Amino acid sequence: MKRWLKGVILTYLSLLFFGSFIMVGMLWTGTFESKIPLIAEIKIFLYYFFAGAIGASLRHLYMFCSHYMKDELNNYREWIMYIFYPIFATGTAIIAVTLIESGILLIQFTDYEDTPFAQISIAFFVGFGFNRFLNKLNAVSKNLFKTNDTIPNKQNK
Repeated sequence: MKRWLKGVILTYLSLLFFGSFIMVGMLWTGTFESKIPLIAEIKIFLYYFFAGAIGASLRHLYMFCSHYMKDELNNYREWIMYIFYPIFATGTAIIAVTLIESGILLIQFTDYEDTPFAQISIAFFVGFGFNRFLNKLNAVSKNLFKTNDTIPNKQNK
């Protein structure tokens, strides 16, 4: 991987990581709600989104730095993973919390003074373990929508 591409990826992941913390802080303090009233209606999803972004960017920053230190950034195809996986993980974090709150995935959340700490934490873990979560989601999907592999009975005529 070329040096400039490594710099772009490192900058992108760092901005995503630190920027997501700043965005969570701005959501927490209500900075956006006075300027954009719609934010109040989707605020909880934005928490999940940015928690997923923090988890995904943290994991990919760690992976990038580990591979960089071992001089293992030779595959040009891997840059796509560092750019797009954090983006995929943010949306997946929102969906994961929605699946859990709907009761499809069986995890019980305990309310803590109207603050969704557990949900935000799950969104972070989904972002951090994006690949693992997708593997589990794939397994659940296969079981949920299982098809019958046997040959259907032929009607006697």
